[in-house]
Amino acid sequence: MKKLIVFSLTALIWLGGCSFIPKYSQPAAPVPGQWPKGDAYRPDTADIGAPSAQNLRWEAFFTDARLQRLIHTALDQNRDMRLALLNVEKASALYGIQKASLLPSFNASGAMSSQRIPADLSSSGKAVIQEQYSANLGMAAWELDFFGRIRSLTESALETYLATDEARRSTQILLIASVAGAYLNLAADRENLNIATTTLQTQEGMYRIVNHRFQTGLATEVDVKRVQTQVDTARGDIARYTQQIALDENALNLLLGSPAPPDIRSVCLSDVPEPQIITPGLSSDVLLNRPDILAAEHQLKAANANIGAARAALFPSIVLTTTAGTASSGLGGLFGSGSGAWTFAPQISTPIFDPRLWSAYDAANVEKKIALNRYEKSIQTAFREVADALAVNGTVKDQLSAQQSLVNAVDIIYRRSQERYLKGIDSYLSVLDAQRNLYAARQGLVSLQLAKIANEVKLYAVLGGGSNK
Repeated sequence: MKKLIVFSLTALIWLGGCSFIPKYSQPAAPVPGQWPKGDAYRPDTADIGAPSAQNLRWEAFFTDARLQRLIHTALDQNRDMRLALLNVEKASALYGIQKASLLPSFNASGAMSSQRIPADLSSSGKAVIQEQYSANLGMAAWELDFFGRIRSLTESALETYLATDEARRSTQILLIASVAGAYLNLAADRENLNIATTTLQTQEGMYRIVNHRFQTGLATEVDVKRVQTQVDTARGDIARYTQQIALDENALNLLLGSPAPPDIRSVCLSDVPEPQIITPGLSSDVLLNRPDILAAEHQLKAANANIGAARAALFPSIVLTTTAGTASSGLGGLFGSGSGAWTFAPQISTPIFDPRLWSAYDAANVEKKIALNRYEKSIQTAFREVADALAVNGTVKDQLSAQQSLVNAVDIIYRRSQERYLKGIDSYLSVLDAQRNLYAARQGLVSLQLAKIANEVKLYAVLGGGSNK
């Protein structure tokens, strides 16, 4: 009966304990409420009615089946992703440990001691051997959380766990975007390799023609050397792009955690379908749902809870230790009548002078300010990332249109210059100049095509693509 009363009083004290955690309110976002406007941020009519990035799963955003397979492989085998998952499991276990501190822990124990007392110390004047046996069920050093110190630490551990889980989601988004970027770089370099190979074949054919004309006296040696420069340039570019493709494959293999399938190596940028169109919406408040920003906010909440723990440490702590069981001088009488034994040992400790506690409280407040600064900086960084992607999105189509027109015009100039040269109307210098311009224009077109698709992937990622799924 006494045990029941003690336990009930203890439970009431624990349940009725106070908390010193400061009231939390979400800080105002230190960025404009809407996305930037201007000539570089022209809205696309295709965005009307398009889904938001956060509500669109990556399987629906990426329409390329080959890229989807690569992303599935990376999510399953990438070591950074595995590490992120393990960190979540670790944070969950640490939260469980801290939460368990709110509850008493009971232990069963058995003990035996034997002692020989010499005659001159024995009350009977004879040497005796004393033995003692005991069996107990007890609760050791359970701190009553009357001022909320343990609950504050538990709240901090919970927020740390939630921050770790958001970090995992952020890692997943980054991994998906990185795989897509490596895949697109590989496809673009393959496209450039094809252009260099085609150019080499064309220039080798032109070299044979010019060399034959030189042998017959219709062309100069300078013309032969000029066309040879284009042959050598194309040969060098083929070697360079062949090397770059190998490096792209190595980068992709690292992200996947395993070798990429052979059919990926032959993919060209022109074979890659564009991703699903998305809309950033009108308000920048969508950034607050980005996993990295949510993780920063959970860290801010954890720092806020640590202030409560530091405050509570300035107040008395109450610790209970109690056991109940049996004890006897002989093993046979251990569970006999009248062998019951119990202990009840409450302890209260009040800090009188401990400068470390006040320093810890000051450190907790500073840590909250640091976490707040990180949270605000993460929002500002996210806003800049989205604004940059929107600026590219608003101008890259015009750049592509102009570049395609340039390629078409230079191609006509090149063909006409060739015809004029072969008819003896013009020098090979005009052909050389037109061929160089055409080669550079084609490479520039590939770069812009890559920039357009890569920016669509970036916009999806920086808007927290798929984070609500």
